[in-house]
Amino acid sequence: MKFSHLTRTIFTAAAGLALAAAFGGSPADAQKRGGTMTFVVPDEPPSWDGHRETTFALIHPFAPFYSLLIKVNPDNPSSPTDFVCDLCTEFPKPTDGGKNWTFKLRQGVKFHDGTALTAHDVVASYKKIIFPPQGTTSARVAYFTMVESVTAKDNHTVEFKLKYPSGAFIPALATPYNFIYSKAKLDQDIRWYEKNVMGSGPFRFVGREAGAFVKGERNKDFYIKDRPYLDGFEAIFSSKQAVRVQAIRGDRAAIEFRGFPPKSAEDLVKALGKDITVQESPWNCVLLFTPNSKKKPFDDVRVRRALSLAVDRWGGSKSLSQIAIVKPVGGVAYPDHPLAPSKAELEKIAGYWPDINKSRAEARRLLAEAGVPNLKFTLNNRAIDQPYTIVGTWLIDQWRQVGITVEQKMDPTGPFYAKLRGSDFDVSMDFNCQSVINPLLDIGKFLSADKGNESYGGYTDRTLDKMFEDMNRTGDVAEQKKLMLAFEKRVLDEEARSFVTLWWNRIIPHRSYVKGWKVSPSHYLNQDLTHVWLDK
Repeated sequence: MKFSHLTRTIFTAAAGLALAAAFGGSPADAQKRGGTMTFVVPDEPPSWDGHRETTFALIHPFAPFYSLLIKVNPDNPSSPTDFVCDLCTEFPKPTDGGKNWTFKLRQGVKFHDGTALTAHDVVASYKKIIFPPQGTTSARVAYFTMVESVTAKDNHTVEFKLKYPSGAFIPALATPYNFIYSKAKLDQDIRWYEKNVMGSGPFRFVGREAGAFVKGERNKDFYIKDRPYLDGFEAIFSSKQAVRVQAIRGDRAAIEFRGFPPKSAEDLVKALGKDITVQESPWNCVLLFTPNSKKKPFDDVRVRRALSLAVDRWGGSKSLSQIAIVKPVGGVAYPDHPLAPSKAELEKIAGYWPDINKSRAEARRLLAEAGVPNLKFTLNNRAIDQPYTIVGTWLIDQWRQVGITVEQKMDPTGPFYAKLRGSDFDVSMDFNCQSVINPLLDIGKFLSADKGNESYGGYTDRTLDKMFEDMNRTGDVAEQKKLMLAFEKRVLDEEARSFVTLWWNRIIPHRSYVKGWKVSPSHYLNQDLTHVWLDK
């Protein structure tokens, strides 16, 4: 059974009100209050600080505890341009030619410890994100290169001043990791939130047991009337996909928000019928593999380029999409976005040539020329089956076909990140998973190590940095497209800095009694659970 047909079968079988409710479109009086929703999470985060981390393992269990200044519309999460207020009262119009943005905040909002949330807390949070003090890490510094300052004009007014107008600013502001923290806690210890929880979101933190769960309960003082609907939630951790699938099948959990491969979704539908609903979306997430440019022989562009030339992405898409949550072939920009290369343009980039035999012959030639015809190295990978270990195993087979021998070393999330951040690897599986679809920001991953969003290759490339800045300064889409294509060519081919494997495909099978949640092209969006309710 093909999954596209299976999906149509599911959706057409659940007609009328039941179908509308599954997508949050039911009448208000059909929504039910109460109940605790249990969901499964494949991993635990290295820390609890949203400003520092980039993993879904942080967002899924911790986003419900926090508020944002603005966010993607939860009723339209697939749109790259539909943003709504969370803590602000109305969406502002910029002044000074698009360089000044002034946000008015809700009054009466409280943190979970009972203290008032003011503009000073918002400013302190964004200063930590945009201008991280020494000793801290912000994963999204490159998103805000256009920001000159952020200040509190009074207790309920926040002003951002930009160096230049940029269409990338609002999407950056809406990033779901931009949790609003208490200034008092940050003043007490700038790293307090790495191990503690205290926000103003729809749920209060109840507790966490390492390796087991995170629990939250309804915030009775939440600033949106009659929300959340749930009494609470429990996020349970399991690294094994089979265990997570069985948890949903046995109704020990209602949903996993990250995504399952087609076969798992098909098996759940066959077993549960109308009791399972499937939502599917393209996914703004891609696995990379990144050589450590500081280590020999990966300081040689010929060796780096050969690693990419050996990989058959077009063939891999056909085979891996049957067993893993990957499918589209693309470059560094989200496929099908107006700024992404066409198929013809992509096929001119090394590693995307339509003739894989020609590509692999060139890979062998480059390795011999660089003096490493029998290259051996260790691939640093994350111990998560979907899609890390599956794609990693596929890559090893691809490299074997040009004479490269690779050992795969898989670590849990914490040690895996430690190796990435400490440059303790030969070649590492890497990733660029973003929330709002905006290639102008998303390619910040590929900038120089001192400029990029968690850029791990250890290289400095000021040409890439300038292309990024030029793209974000111009409003001319044609010029953006030209610069983006040059950026892709330099990253993936000419300098061979870091490489794309395959983009992801998001499939979410969940218990049909879960209502009010809509799938998005990102497993980071729409995760605060404010509008979720249980029809049982």
